[in-house]
Amino acid sequence: METIRGSIYDYPKYYDVLFGADCAAEMRFLQAAFRRYARRRVRRVFEPACGTGRMLIRLSKAGYAVSGLDLNPKAVDYCNRRFRQAGKKPPAVLGDMTDFSLPRPCDAAYNAINSFRHVGDERAAVNHFRCMAEAVAPGGIYVIGLHLTPNRPPQCTEEAWVARRGMLQVNSLMQSLSLDRRARKERVRLQFDVYTPRRCFRIVDEFDFRTYTAEQFRGLLKKAGGWEIAAVHDFRYDIDDVIPLDDCTEDAVFVLRRVG
Repeated sequence: METIRGSIYDYPKYYDVLFGADCAAEMRFLQAAFRRYARRRVRRVFEPACGTGRMLIRLSKAGYAVSGLDLNPKAVDYCNRRFRQAGKKPPAVLGDMTDFSLPRPCDAAYNAINSFRHVGDERAAVNHFRCMAEAVAPGGIYVIGLHLTPNRPPQCTEEAWVARRGMLQVNSLMQSLSLDRRARKERVRLQFDVYTPRRCFRIVDEFDFRTYTAEQFRGLLKKAGGWEIAAVHDFRYDIDDVIPLDDCTEDAVFVLRRVG
């Protein structure tokens, strides 16, 4: 099989196929979270690190006014093209989620699984939450999902799944290669095996995620200011299943509420 070494995010079509599998569950969860946790009516939704716009397009079709930003120009272009094809105004701009401002505050925001962990140091992470505190109106919520590092060996160091769209199939393998708790870095390998009617090939990417224990994430929010933890769920996206946040928590979907 031909192997391409490069950024997974430079292949938005295949990324969108693979990570679109949970969209229905995520949509149900987000809308339920808007109703349950926001202290204002949610009309405007913002997504930092919006990628291909897989959630933005669904939120838009559900009647929300949406906007997003992403560092990858190929992802931003893919997102905006899908909106144009749907007869809608393109919502995504090229930007850094640690240094941005919105022309008008939103009522809710959403950040998908581990996107925030690409932010590589404490200062940039604090800047992200301060920017988000300016972006989300008081009483609004920010739903952010990430894998925490428990104070024990992680239970999951490898994930594999398959997704199909028409004649296209993408097989994914994500592996944790190393974990340095002192440096707060996890080295991750992500592999896409892509099958089309005429071609099959493999895309391989390696990158570092910043690690967070539950205590470190709480400390980050305190340092940034402007947020309270309204609830913690997991990646089953069950709005009625609130999980504890402690030293053993690994999969976490935080519902943060803007205070002040």
